[in-house]
This record gives sequence, structure tokens and C-alpha cells, in this order.
Amino acid sequence: MAEQDKTSGQSLSYPTMAAPSSLGSAKSLASLLAPRRTELAPACSRLPSVKMRASATAPPEPKKTVWVWTENRQVMTAAVERGWSTFLFGSKDLGKDWSSTARINPLFIDGPEIFDGKNQKVAVISQVSSPRELELVQPDNTEAENIVIDFRGGWQVIPAENIVAAFQGCRGTVLAVSTNSTEAQVFLEALEQGLDGIVLKVDDMDDIVKLKDYFDRRNEAKSQLQLTEATVSKVEVVGMGDRVCVDLCSIMRPGEGLLVGSYARGMFLIHSECLETNYIASRPFRVNAGPVHAYVTVPGGKTSYLSELRSGKEVVVVDQNGLWRTAIVGRVKIESRPLILVEAKENFGDDTYSIFLQNAETVALIAPNKGSSGRTAIPVTSLKVGDEVLVRKQGGARHTGIEIKEFIVEK
Repeated sequence: MAEQDKTSGQSLSYPTMAAPSSLGSAKSLASLLAPRRTELAPACSRLPSVKMRASATAPPEPKKTVWVWTENRQVMTAAVERGWSTFLFGSKDLGKDWSSTARINPLFIDGPEIFDGKNQKVAVISQVSSPRELELVQPDNTEAENIVIDFRGGWQVIPAENIVAAFQGCRGTVLAVSTNSTEAQVFLEALEQGLDGIVLKVDDMDDIVKLKDYFDRRNEAKSQLQLTEATVSKVEVVGMGDRVCVDLCSIMRPGEGLLVGSYARGMFLIHSECLETNYIASRPFRVNAGPVHAYVTVPGGKTSYLSELRSGKEVVVVDQNGLWRTAIVGRVKIESRPLILVEAKENFGDDTYSIFLQNAETVALIAPNKGSSGRTAIPVTSLKVGDEVLVRKQGGARHTGIEIKEFIVEK
């Protein structure tokens, strides 16, 4: 098998073992993977303590490695189409058969070890079902640079965090066997940094699709959204309406908020309630976002109505520079409150956008970043014509939140 670069996540398929359905019963193999990107082996028999050499300085964070372990040809096809080409096999015959129809990197399990097509050992497998076995999986106890860990016995999150902490700065790769996409996400996010990769042991193509969607969201979050400066052209008190407070499961920093607008073609950047005031405590998890009819930006380039948000859904948090991340909605509060209508015209174009917001000092629009002399946010109670704010321009025509190309007039 061609060596794989540790920065290029690949998938590996394990066609021999049936995947368990629950997170708590991760069946064979939690894994460690070589810096060169050899992929993991399924957990078979227990591996004696493994030895890994720690490097003096930690390498830059690599891309996550994905190996797919399956006996389902549709799963294999879906994985290859999504860029994961490393597969784990218990049978050389099946590996040869699939290699004849698709460009894949086959790895083969032999007891507690994994070999490539040239019969060179690329990884070892270690089963972990007790604290004592977890202690054996330490950098000083490993003989191979790649290790696949198979967590058993219902405990996964805490052991995975212990492994992440123990192997910081090591040159080897640690992978964990995951039996569904949700379990894989747990391993990839342990202690924020996560394990180096996962061996996805599934026979359902839906898990491949969900895992790829998860990686797409992670990659998007490292990009920037283009924000446009607009000048406020109208501020008007309009009366009562049902406004939505969005409480997130994450803390927002000064300069961060949600993209909300009456029109999908132009979304205002609404600041969180993270700033201190004289009359109310800071609530850095909250955005007082606007009325029930307004659009809010959610992952995948989509919009949702504020009235559709509920616990567990995701939204996009954006800062002054356009850097963004996803966050989970913990609670939504809808209450009747006095509203202000704000309109703003883009500085380098002819479009005008509008939004309704609660008339309160804790509600603010984010201003362009003007350096140390500029304001981060402008409360709507002190907003005036001529103030500059940030908006996000995008396609206005939407179908169930998805941007489409069609003629539309919003006013």
C-alpha cells in the first residue's frame, strides 16, 4: 500500500466485522495511525503494551485520518466518492476483489496487527475495556508508531480524553474504532483536539454521508465569510412584535454574533449580549436576534426562520472579520416586545436591507472593524442615520432555506 501523508485523511474499510450499533459498545479497535498515514487495524486479540516514541516538539495539527471498515460495497463506493480510500479487511480475497474495481489502499488484519499489501506492518491494535488496559496504551509502552484502539465496555469519552492527553506531541497516529458517525465525532473532538483519526466500522452508507457532512462543517468553519459595510438610512420605532432570543451552548466573545435579516439577500450581524451594562448582567451565550419572521444563517449555506430554531439545532456564529464557527442552540425564547425598524444601504452598491430588533440597550449591531478607535457594536437605542454596520450579501431566493436561482422581489 502506498504510504499516506498524515495530513490527508483517508478512510479505511473493515469488511470483516459487524459494526455494533451503540456508542457505548464500540467493538473492535480504537486506533493509532502512523504519521505517514498508514491506517488502522481492527481490534482482534489484545495487544501487549505498545511503544511509541515522543518527539520533543509537537507537530502542527494534521488533518484527521479516516479508515473505513465494511463488507458493504455501497459503503465502499460512498467512501471513495468522498475522498476516503483506505480500507481495512479481514479477508485478503475481499481486499483483492475490491481493489480490482476501485482505486483503494487495502490494509489487512492479522491478529493484533495490521499489514499493507506488501506484508509490512503498519499498525497495532489495542483493545481497552478496563483502566488497567488503558494504562498500557501510553507513549512509553508502544512498539509501533501507529495504533488503533478498540474501546470496549461502554466507557469511551473519558478514555479517549486520557489518550489525547497522553499522546500529545508524539510522532505516531492514534485512531479509534467507531461504529457510527456520532461516535466518530466524540473521538474527533475529545479535549477539543481529538484523536488523530477514526476507523469507521459500518455497513450503513448513511454514516459515511453524515461523517463527510461533519468534516465539511469543520472545514467551512476555518474559512471567512465576506461581510459588507452598509450605512444606516432609517431608524424607526414601530410597535410590538414577537421577538426571539437565541441562547447557545457556547460563549460568544466581543465582536461575535448571528447573521439575521428580514431579507435573505442581506443579513445584519447582530451582537451577542456579552458586553457588561449598568443595569443587567452579561449573557455571552445569548443573541436577542429579532422577530419570528426573520431569517438566520445556519450551516451549509442555508437560512432558517428564527421561529424554526429549537434546542439542538445549529447556527453560524460570525465575528467582525467574517471568521465563523457553528454553535448549538440550547434554548429559544419568544416574547412580545417593542420593536425598532432599521434599514441600511450598502456603501458600494444600491441595495438596501432591513431588520426589526427589540428596542433595548442590550441589542446591538456589529460595526466595521476600524482599529482601536472604532466601536465593536452599536446599541439600537443609540443607533442613528449615518452609522456604519456590517451585513452579509447573498442570494435572496430560497426554498426551505436553500439558495436557488429564480426571480424574486422582497420589500
